Amino acid sequence: MPPLDAWLHRHQSSGAVCMTVALLARFAGPAPTPDGLRSLVEKRWSGYDRLRLTVGGAAHPAWPRWTSGVWPDPVRHVVGPEEGAQDGPAEERVARLLARPLGPERPPWRLHLLPGAGGEDGFALLLRAHHALLDGRSLLALVRDLLDGPVGPVPPPAYGTVGPARRRRLHALSDLLPRARPLPFHGPVDTHRAVAWRRVTGAELDAARNALPSGRASANAVFLAGAAGALRAAEATGRLPSLPGVCAMVPVDVRPPGEAAVLGNHYATVRVPLPVAGGPRRRLAATDGFTRRAALRERARAQALAVAAAPRRHGPVTDALGRYVDSPLYASVLCSSLAERSGPLALGAAGLTGLSLLPPLSPGHPLALTMTRDTAGATLAVITDHGRRALAGRLAALLRDEIRGLGR
Repeated sequence: MPPLDAWLHRHQSSGAVCMTVALLARFAGPAPTPDGLRSLVEKRWSGYDRLRLTVGGAAHPAWPRWTSGVWPDPVRHVVGPEEGAQDGPAEERVARLLARPLGPERPPWRLHLLPGAGGEDGFALLLRAHHALLDGRSLLALVRDLLDGPVGPVPPPAYGTVGPARRRRLHALSDLLPRARPLPFHGPVDTHRAVAWRRVTGAELDAARNALPSGRASANAVFLAGAAGALRAAEATGRLPSLPGVCAMVPVDVRPPGEAAVLGNHYATVRVPLPVAGGPRRRLAATDGFTRRAALRERARAQALAVAAAPRRHGPVTDALGRYVDSPLYASVLCSSLAERSGPLALGAAGLTGLSLLPPLSPGHPLALTMTRDTAGATLAVITDHGRRALAGRLAALLRDEIRGLGR
């Protein structure tokens, strides 16, 4: 396995935490039959060799490896409503599936058909995978490939020109410095999950982006500024919230141009300070200014190259480094965003009404926030473990209120 895949695989194989990543697609309209959905999956996904991979070798090899097999059984991998967890509200059903590990005995992905999870007259599809197999952009590419609609432009690369090797190493090393501090919600992650999501319209998001007199802010800056305000309002930043050391770990896609649909793990992370002090517009100005730095894109690319070149073996130094990167000293909270803006999408006669990225939690980090944009707006999601479940709904509502408040 590439080093990033192996690192994500080891989290679960060591028993540290479930590494199921998911994308929820909600629809208004009639649901497909399970057999119809299986037929569509075979037609449109069978060319993806990544979906044939299983973990080879012993149960706990010194270094795991991928092996490719035949196309998996569609009945076992495309799960109909009679086979899934169907009782309770949509959030609870999704949370139960998010907490369910995907083992190595067959390709670690499943597509679930969830009637009623898209609203009274709709349904949802939940694509789950082991994070070692697929990242968030991979999930989006697969779901997009199932749907009908306009073909959007290939997004630009998330990085610029990479500097000389020496500068790349300096970027990678400097990004290891501590920038965070433990917060009240940090601690061991339990085996259950809670999920909550809220919706903001395109008009509300546009109004928030236009809140700065200096110019239009990025959607990601609005999300991060809203996350900072929501964490403070929820009293999740400690008794001294004005102290520095609250930062978001933000994944950055590093796929080259023309490879937006390449599956696997092709991302790096940057750390963005979350300004929890001051008013909403001050927080937005700070996050927008920081995230516009060209050096952040080069830093992400440098980190990706450094990780890809790492020796494929475990040792005391790499194990200690992994524990540090998972700790609250490295980052406070995962804040991840995706965007699907190619136009109205549909599955048969059912129109897509929203997408929601649901990442796994990492050791010591029982909380994650996401924003997933589409042409009509964005879905905000909060994922916690069971012990912090009260934070999920509260933070999702506060995040929505923060974004709406910016546009007023």
